[in-house]
Amino acid sequence: MHLHILGICGTFMGGLAAIARAAGHTVTGCDANVYPPMSDQLRALGIELTEGWDAGQIGLDPDVFVVGNVVTRGNPLMEAILDRGLVYTSGPQWLADNVLKDKWVLAVAGTHGKTTTSAMLAWILEDAGLSPGFLVGGIPQNFGISARLTDSPFFVIEADEYDTAFFDKRSKFVHYHPRTLILNNLEYDHADIFPDLAAIETQFHHLVRTVPGNGLIVANGTDANLDRVFERGLWTPVEHFGSTGGWSAGEVDADGHFDVFFDGTLQGRVKWSLIGEHNRMNALASIAAARHAGVPAAVAIDALSRFENVKRRMETRGAVHGITVYDDFAHHPTAIATTVEGLRAKVGRARILAVLEPRSNTMKLGVMKAALPDSLADADLVYCYGANLGWDAAEALAPLGDKARVFDNLDNLVSQMVADARPGDHVLMMSNGGFGGIHARLLDALHRHYQEEIV
Repeated sequence: MHLHILGICGTFMGGLAAIARAAGHTVTGCDANVYPPMSDQLRALGIELTEGWDAGQIGLDPDVFVVGNVVTRGNPLMEAILDRGLVYTSGPQWLADNVLKDKWVLAVAGTHGKTTTSAMLAWILEDAGLSPGFLVGGIPQNFGISARLTDSPFFVIEADEYDTAFFDKRSKFVHYHPRTLILNNLEYDHADIFPDLAAIETQFHHLVRTVPGNGLIVANGTDANLDRVFERGLWTPVEHFGSTGGWSAGEVDADGHFDVFFDGTLQGRVKWSLIGEHNRMNALASIAAARHAGVPAAVAIDALSRFENVKRRMETRGAVHGITVYDDFAHHPTAIATTVEGLRAKVGRARILAVLEPRSNTMKLGVMKAALPDSLADADLVYCYGANLGWDAAEALAPLGDKARVFDNLDNLVSQMVADARPGDHVLMMSNGGFGGIHARLLDALHRHYQEEIV
């Protein structure tokens, strides 16, 4: 089969392309922005890429056009496909029909923590010798790739609630039909497509409806929004984590290690370097889901001692003269607060310089701007890149007083951080995009600054 993928350079569609190629299909694709690293990864797989949406691409004559949700009506290639009555489908639907239908699907859904928990779960299954396939919205460092296809019956997928395509406004995850489902949490997000929290809860209940009675739902036992979803109807056994019953974590020690309990019985002790309560909850969920797939809790707990996290999840990008720079994907106020809190627990009283790019569609709309000051309150200094926003970031961050500054120029932002930073500081960059390469720019600028100071 020949697939031509529209929007191929997105994380999900790029992963789908890699899986389709591994399955023996011919894959080509196009996108508005064909650039590294995704373009290099795809070309290394023998996938021919086209820049832009030229209608002439129908001349490739694929068996099916696989359409990403970046594509809208008015797109020249899509209009040509529709006018000629050519065969097209969505990415999630193609994956469901051609890959997932014969698999034991372990899906990870929730507003926060999907990528990390999916990576943990895939690694536990891998370490246990089950060699799962997976499609994750990031790059688990244990694997070095975001997607793979194997002969294993198990497939781990990050189950996103964002819409499927312009012609299918259901959430992506309703296509996956998981046998094991993790529900990490549920909050309002994606204000560009969901009018309110109730609309998202409806989509989550559509997902719950697809889990068979002999499956398992692993759910955050402290989330009232998930409780409301279950009140609409529940046909599958549920194991809770984070609450007094089900899966729980003991007190964390100074090294980040903690005991794991199931129904009050000790299962083992996780010994790792990850920080934050959110990661402990992610661990409990992944241990429970792996157990459903046949991996004993003690084996899963041991595997987590070798888990290397996901790129861009509190990833240390470098250090200069005692100033450490981190990269994190946090972009929702809850995730920002959790990330800052986790770093604070690690560094104690050392200064945290938090740097934020409000880049997600929800943040650009300003829907959650009022929650930003509280989410950043535990940082010592706050820098915000406020270019291309439809709201006044300086006004929104005014409750933080003098410790917050807003810039519309990255060079000026970097210069100010160089002036402010001092040995022992921890610089936390948060964005769901590339942030203009600010991490390397800051590290280079710090290096030059301290070289000049020495001279």
